[in-house]
Amino acid sequence: MDLKLLVLLLDLAGTFVFALSGATAGVRRRLDLFGVLVLSFVAANSGGIVRDVLIGAVPPASISDWRYLGVSVLAGLVTFRWAPSIERLRNPVRLFDAAGLAMFAVVGTTKALAHDLDPVMAALLGMLSGIGGGIVRDVLLSEVPLVLRAELYAVAALAGAAVVVAGDRLGLPPIAVMCTGAMLCFVLRLLAIRYGWALPVAGTRHPIGMRPRGRDHDHHDAARH
Repeated sequence: MDLKLLVLLLDLAGTFVFALSGATAGVRRRLDLFGVLVLSFVAANSGGIVRDVLIGAVPPASISDWRYLGVSVLAGLVTFRWAPSIERLRNPVRLFDAAGLAMFAVVGTTKALAHDLDPVMAALLGMLSGIGGGIVRDVLLSEVPLVLRAELYAVAALAGAAVVVAGDRLGLPPIAVMCTGAMLCFVLRLLAIRYGWALPVAGTRHPIGMRPRGRDHDHHDAARH
């Protein structure tokens, strides 16, 4: 498969799953159809817009290519119509968010490298493109962004981005490297959710790598359902 085509497919796939996460969060907060569609678009495209602006790829693909808007609206409509079915998935917002995080992290890093950014900065930009949509989604819902309070999140995106950078420096096949980076990010994020792996939280004495699922954490998860 052509690398350019793979980047486009992963970008659109990431847009779709991030839009699902945004729309699902909107449905849970009982927004109307317009509100759900707005949330699906900003959650899906904010990170990509920031990425494209910073690397000079303007106008950003998200607002110059109708497919990004179409994919975002489709995801919002699907979620609005079949929300009960989507909710049967275990914690769907985090599942879709993890998938979008993985795809955007590797695509963002690949695009940054293609624009001749320094490898370290390319990895950081890949991470930023992965976490940007979730930040805007949570801010619009008046929540502390997931990246600032959840299990390993930005670290997972950075790990996936680092794989892409390392593969580029070593001259490895880019498609295999992107798939490996995306899988690492996705699996790491899911394991962090499953086992509560987290960085230390301000004001606590819990060691690195653990976050107890106490009353407050369980109540927050229940509230999201």
